[in-house]
Amino acid sequence: MHTWSKIAATATAGCLGALVAATASGAADITVISTGSVQELLAALAPSFERASGHKLRVRIEAGTAIVSKIKAGEDADLVLAGAATIDELVKEGKIPAASRLNVLLSGVGVAVRAGAPKPDISTPEKFKAALLAAKSVAYSTGPTRGPSGRHFASVIQRLGIAEQMKPKTVLVEVGPVGEVVANGQAEIGAQQISELLPVPGVDVVGPLPGDLQQVLIYTSGIPANARNADAAKAFVKFLTSEFAMPEIKKKGLEPG
Repeated sequence: MHTWSKIAATATAGCLGALVAATASGAADITVISTGSVQELLAALAPSFERASGHKLRVRIEAGTAIVSKIKAGEDADLVLAGAATIDELVKEGKIPAASRLNVLLSGVGVAVRAGAPKPDISTPEKFKAALLAAKSVAYSTGPTRGPSGRHFASVIQRLGIAEQMKPKTVLVEVGPVGEVVANGQAEIGAQQISELLPVPGVDVVGPLPGDLQQVLIYTSGIPANARNADAAKAFVKFLTSEFAMPEIKKKGLEPG
């Protein structure tokens, strides 16, 4: 490594250490309960944060409905990362103080095909509609624990006026990533949040839903009232919203909130 590169790396590490240490008081295990949409991002950011702060992230992935139930029941957590509606419900219930609520990430819904397959033109709502009608099969999430992307995609089909035509070729995914269904050939097209499609081997992301068919989902953090390590959780939120996290956030198909 060249001298200037070493200096830059050292300065970056020093600034990162100062950033996350500013609100932390001693090393702690931070229990994070999160939705799966940001799982890959948390895994990628954890090593840098842990090295700089001395804290350890202990991440559990749950569906939004399960998060609400468990936090209401008093489950131990230092930080919750979930859709804004989930956090808002817990704030309303008094389980998360409103002052700790912070919008941290934005996520769009995208479309994927099997790796190497021709990519349909989805550049406009009309072309996207034509691509759906031309596809042999289309997959999206469903079931009682489905995420907001599945609910939104179902509403998109209704809005495009093709709900009846799509019924015979719709593959509803109740468990696991939609991308896996596309990768193994069970569906020609899959729709889910881009951050959930990107990590799946064997798929190519075509792009986001076009125009006003898109729905940007807001991911929000909240520190439960019974958090044991609230200061350490605040330090991680500060790191997650810092310039140091931005490249990884974008790499994972997300945007800062």
